[in-house]
Amino acid sequence: MNKKFGEGTLVTASEIPTRKPLTTGSLSVDIALGGGWPSNQWSEIVGRESSSKTSLAYMTLFRNQQRDPEFTALWVAAEAYNEAWAAKSGIDNSRVHLAPTNKMEKAYEILVHAAESRAYDLVVLDSYPALVAEQEEDKSMEDMVVGLGARRTGQFFRKVGASMGRSLVEEDRPVVGLFINQFRKAIGQFSPQGTPNTTPGGEAKNYAFYSRLELSRTEYIDEPVPGKNMKRRVGQVVKAKAIKNKQAAPHKVGSYDFYFEDAPQHGFRAGQHDHVKELVTLGVLYDQIERRGSLFDLLGESYKGKDPLLLAIRENLDIQEELEKRIRTSALGDSGTPLADVEDDLEAAA
Repeated sequence: MNKKFGEGTLVTASEIPTRKPLTTGSLSVDIALGGGWPSNQWSEIVGRESSSKTSLAYMTLFRNQQRDPEFTALWVAAEAYNEAWAAKSGIDNSRVHLAPTNKMEKAYEILVHAAESRAYDLVVLDSYPALVAEQEEDKSMEDMVVGLGARRTGQFFRKVGASMGRSLVEEDRPVVGLFINQFRKAIGQFSPQGTPNTTPGGEAKNYAFYSRLELSRTEYIDEPVPGKNMKRRVGQVVKAKAIKNKQAAPHKVGSYDFYFEDAPQHGFRAGQHDHVKELVTLGVLYDQIERRGSLFDLLGESYKGKDPLLLAIRENLDIQEELEKRIRTSALGDSGTPLADVEDDLEAAA
């Protein structure tokens, strides 16, 4: 077969290079996805407005830039790219290439060429609902073009499959593709629980995505205003649910605190998330931190109360790295695949 059709037509599965997922920037979301965003595949971030969809993409970009000085991303900006907010989130904008266009066909062609080029580690489309198909743009406001965007999107995923593919016998630079999308109400449908949600782009894309992550806000984070009997809103608790996942069990849940305003009393700047709080929650969940009532035992030290434990971890980067390493090994194993199906809700563990 290899002689007839070319080298690599048939390969031994055990010899395929292992390509580790790309971190999302949040440890609990990484675990929910089975290690992070899958390499050489497309994933979707979906949710209501202001549910931190773009911010999660920024977190992904920042964390991977932090880990790899050569990490490069392409951002197809169908909506305006907020350079100032990206910088606040810690992103080095000199390592981000922008393609500002809301023309659907042009955006898709750019994504195909980016995947083929092997020049990028991450490509992001922000966001699908802002794209306009060429045929729709040419028509007047009174003309209806039903399903055109969905058809173009289906064509895109059929075409981009070969571009995302990498050699099964040689080391190829992997790439991760992210679509940002938004929920809509399904027209003409109703159930006792209310009108079902749908996402623009048709059903075909849902089969093409390797993983789909639904973001929602569970509560706001408020901070007292010094000298006044008032509070101001500084952040929100984001819940991330893997509604589709082909690299691990689906419907896993992650959760993290995200700050959209400077919160000096909490110790965070705008654009940051509370990584250490995740470490404590997951450390207890995966038995890396022993909890006995109000006492917490970590790496041979005991802490009375959660706040002293959080403070000790925040002040010691070595403890953070060691604890994260142990949690990842316990939750995912060395290979990056889950060892067990943990059904516990992270909010209950917290």
